[in-house]
Amino acid sequence: MDLKEIQNLIKFVAKSGTSEVKLETDDFKITIKTGSGETVTTVVQQAAIPLQQPVIAAAPQEAPAPAAASDDSKYITVKSPIIGTFYRKPSPDKPLFAEVGQTISEGDVLCVIEAMKLFNEIESEISGKIVKVLVDDATPVEFDQPLFLVDPS
Repeated sequence: MDLKEIQNLIKFVAKSGTSEVKLETDDFKITIKTGSGETVTTVVQQAAIPLQQPVIAAAPQEAPAPAAASDDSKYITVKSPIIGTFYRKPSPDKPLFAEVGQTISEGDVLCVIEAMKLFNEIESEISGKIVKVLVDDATPVEFDQPLFLVDPS
């Protein structure tokens, strides 16, 4: 199983609403648990095969350095729920979904992320004011990558 297949499995499990999926073969064991909007993936290699193929292990991303977090600790980070391409507008001739300084409400569309030719609207789960956009328009984003900083006050 390569990294792309693991990422697709994670996306499928996140969208399906299941709480836990276990996949076990002779070579590896994967457990994907979802809950509270967070997906945790554990990959365990059980047997090393002496082939000249790379072995890829996926692990949850580390938290950012505390120095950077202290400046933005009062803000809430809106993260990408999927892998894809980040767009700030619904189309090139339309206005931005959300701009810095704009007040947003829960359920407002902040951006779209294109994944496998599907455009997924990313809605705000909180109300507040957009402080910073952390990703450039039309750039690739990873799962759980920070997209916006929102001041909830």
